Amino acid sequence: MENEEDAVKNTRLVEARARNISHNVRCTECGSQSIEDSQADIAILLRKLIRDEIRAGKSDKDIFKKLENDYGETVLYAPKFDMQTAALWLSPILVAGAAAGVWAYKKHKQNTNVHIMALNLVRGVALTPKEKETMLDLLTPPPSNGTTPSWWRRWPGQ
Repeated sequence: MENEEDAVKNTRLVEARARNISHNVRCTECGSQSIEDSQADIAILLRKLIRDEIRAGKSDKDIFKKLENDYGETVLYAPKFDMQTAALWLSPILVAGAAAGVWAYKKHKQNTNVHIMALNLVRGVALTPKEKETMLDLLTPPPSNGTTPSWWRRWPGQ
């Protein structure tokens, strides 16, 4: 009776580990499904291989390593971080940093141009129509419709 309970516990443990591993392994035939969800022949064989490896006493890490060696790194849903994948993992940060740099440069250039235009006005140098438009946009106050802006009403002391 106790042997049967141990056998049932062992079978449940093997099934739980096998499903956990199978959810993290990509079907080589389907590509978009895990081998746990796929009904392709290769997925069925890989699920059987995983269960056999578990019964042989291998750790999950050893099984993942064997699958990676046999089928390549793309078989795993979570590839390891190394120099080959660093560009892929870091590219969003690099693109965002470049965009922020371009934005900051343009903002700095715009502010610098405004200062130069103001100095030219003081010196009596004529402005181009584009410069006049920019200066008017910057110096013209926003239209007031007689109401106080909501942010001003929340200001302390008002």
